Amino acid sequence: MAVLAISLLLAALTPVQGGVKYPDCTGGPLRSNKKLANLVNNAPGISRLGLSAYQWWNEALHGVAHNRGISWAQSGQFSAATQFPQAITTGAAFDDALIEQIGVTISTEARAFANAGRAHLDFWTPDVNPFRDPRWGRGHETPGEDPYLNARWAAAFVKGMQGPGPTHRVVATCKHYAAYDLENSGSTTRFNFNAKVTMQDLVEYYLPPFRQCARDSKVGSIMCSYNAVNGVPACADPYLLDTILRKHWNWTDENQYVVSDCDAVYYLGNANRGHRYKSSYAAAIGASMEAGCDNMCWATDGTQPNAAAAFNAKHFTQQTLDQAMVRQFQGLVKAGYFDGPNGMYRNLGPSDVNTSAAQKLALRAAEAGIVLLKNDNNFLPVALNTTGTQAAMIGFWANAADKMLGGYSGTPPFRDSPVSAARTAGITVNFATGPLTQSSFDASAAVSAAQKSSVVIFFAGIDNTVEKESQDRTSISWPAGQLSLLTRLSGLNKPIVVVKLGTHMDDTPILALPNVKAILWAGYPGQSGGTAVMNSITGVSAPAGRLPVTMYPSSFTSAAPYTNMALRPGTTGNYPGRTYRWYKTPVFGFGHGLHYTNFSVSVPSSPETSFPKTFAIEALLSACKSNNTASYLDLCPFPSLPLSATNTGATASDYVALAFVKGEYGPQPYPIKTLAAYERISGIKPGEARAVELKWNLGSLARVNERGDTVLYPGKYTVLIDTPVLANLSFTLTGEEAVLDRWPQA
Repeated sequence: MAVLAISLLLAALTPVQGGVKYPDCTGGPLRSNKKLANLVNNAPGISRLGLSAYQWWNEALHGVAHNRGISWAQSGQFSAATQFPQAITTGAAFDDALIEQIGVTISTEARAFANAGRAHLDFWTPDVNPFRDPRWGRGHETPGEDPYLNARWAAAFVKGMQGPGPTHRVVATCKHYAAYDLENSGSTTRFNFNAKVTMQDLVEYYLPPFRQCARDSKVGSIMCSYNAVNGVPACADPYLLDTILRKHWNWTDENQYVVSDCDAVYYLGNANRGHRYKSSYAAAIGASMEAGCDNMCWATDGTQPNAAAAFNAKHFTQQTLDQAMVRQFQGLVKAGYFDGPNGMYRNLGPSDVNTSAAQKLALRAAEAGIVLLKNDNNFLPVALNTTGTQAAMIGFWANAADKMLGGYSGTPPFRDSPVSAARTAGITVNFATGPLTQSSFDASAAVSAAQKSSVVIFFAGIDNTVEKESQDRTSISWPAGQLSLLTRLSGLNKPIVVVKLGTHMDDTPILALPNVKAILWAGYPGQSGGTAVMNSITGVSAPAGRLPVTMYPSSFTSAAPYTNMALRPGTTGNYPGRTYRWYKTPVFGFGHGLHYTNFSVSVPSSPETSFPKTFAIEALLSACKSNNTASYLDLCPFPSLPLSATNTGATASDYVALAFVKGEYGPQPYPIKTLAAYERISGIKPGEARAVELKWNLGSLARVNERGDTVLYPGKYTVLIDTPVLANLSFTLTGEEAVLDRWPQA
């Protein structure tokens, strides 16, 4: 089949319209020596051989999305697809099983689109870059700031998207590799940014989600990013694309291919506003191909790549060309492209799109990701559909269902805003809009709505017209107009619930406002976002999400230059460091999340067989090797941690058990806490105790040294459960330090 893939005839570079048309492989061989046209995303086909044009650019970040690879019907079948919450909201759920179900549902609908000729078989999702800086316009596309969280989220999502095999439901693509989290900062843009990253930060923070995708999940595709890493553009970096990705992570199957971000190859060349890494576009194409990029995406910003000119100028070899062909089309082989009408997943059709189960899952996902940030005197939940009760629902977001979808969206089967959801639930609503970014606003309608209501629900946030691809923010302060309106409403002596949408805003000025009783954060909750928010407010569901990011004060943006990629504080001047590991004075910390009830947590408190207090490093490694329990030493299992969570309140609720590790080990004490394990426990009833075992591995305890090696050190380790801490325990590792992963140097 590899020979078959290499011999595909691709004649001219023309835009691809419509979706996949499966080839008829029974009518004779597909062979030609004209391969160069197939090195771009919009690959042409050969009608006389039954091979359709193929568009590699398909998107499904949180549902089948609108983009050039997908054809949507104007009405009826395939005019809509389930739109789940954005990744930043589902990341807040800390629920791997939920994420896998979302991946299964998205890929099932995507495959149904493909079978109807309306899409193709590979999708450029998920975005797993850690959300390093709160200004990043695409941060909401990611699960959060923590590399361990993002890696587990990626594992679950990729598993759901691709399926258990041997045939992929669709091919997933982990993006953007690597150290990509800047759109624009002054004259620095994603097209010319050189991310200067220490080896320690690269291995410890920026790469773990991609290691999971490539080495452990065997994702079908990886997208290289626009930026350079330490002077070399990512899409032309043989250290990233070959030494690390292919060799060190053993991502070597013939069906695994690298695609460039769109126009990334154009901008790594001698392009206006680009890296100017090579003197010509042809040389840039050759550098990318020789480094290990297999497909170049061409968008409207750049110039169409001329692979033939680059090849004829000997900027890349015939062997490199053939290798790219094998990788791409073996990817389609893996997705059943050549398997005929009775192939696996070819039976999926319109009845598998927008099912009632998918719609229920979208609502559950939105509810699971809502985070309760503040709840004075247990004000929430509040009954709003009782006789005589009226709710003022104020703000731009209150009746803007489309904005709740977020970027890279398709058309949902329905949209519900908080206002429409409240009215459907029988709540009397007094609605008034509010400002988005305006500094001044006529507040008379909002004040009137509040005055005649029992409760004020204020919807605030920065939406994806402000934070989006190609556009970063310069401030994380509350927009002046929204803060002014909320301040005025707080003086009316009405209880106020603030619902935050979007990502970062510094809540410092509203935390002290009189009458602001509660604050909820919902991110981008998707097609059922309005219902999810109102269910949380009224107690139909109980919020149990945890912040997947650090909520910084607005002063952070002046203290931390956007282009400084360092995680640790003190690298320059008064640099405060980044993420919960290093930044010490957040408004709300990573993992923060309240409940409508209370929980107590117990862990083993004395030496016992369920969890010993001392472990020998050599014995742990020997047991792993002798039992063949892991392919890599960092994946060797560490004894799971028994934990019991008891609901001591009066409301049934989920509970997310977060386990952080810090300790006194290594060359210097390492007091920084790091997320090492988590588990979401669903539906704990009042008075009920639920036991769970937190599973982790030796890599969860190891640390990365300055060289990039992952090392397991002897010493004292402390496990902290939850934030703030509800329980803790300590244990000791004895023996000699062990290198679990020796990192190849550039």
